[in-house]
Amino acid sequence: MKELACHCGSQINFDDCCKQYLDGTQNVPTAVALMRSRYSAYATHNADYLVATTHISTRKDHNKNDILDWSQSNQWMKLEVLQATDNTVEFKAFYLDNMMQMQMHHEYSTFKMESGKWFYVDGTFN
Repeated sequence: MKELACHCGSQINFDDCCKQYLDGTQNVPTAVALMRSRYSAYATHNADYLVATTHISTRKDHNKNDILDWSQSNQWMKLEVLQATDNTVEFKAFYLDNMMQMQMHHEYSTFKMESGKWFYVDGTFN
């Protein structure tokens, strides 16, 4: 059986890449790894992971049902990480919407490490 490449575009198989973060067996080591794993969570419709990895200060702004609806209504095609610092990541996520039209989400995200874990704080969109 052919191993599935990770949704995040790392060229590593999913089991050895983002799956270990999504299933909680490993903590993400960097903000970029969290960004990549969150993209994989959208691609696999894992709203629980997306809520859990959102910083408590902005979590109330991220409704689990809305996240799940958005992740399921789109077909996630590709992630491009454009640049990153220790706690910011600029990326483009490409997806087909529910009308099968190609869309692009361009974001500058801010992350924070707290108690040894990385969290998504917020983002600005282009």
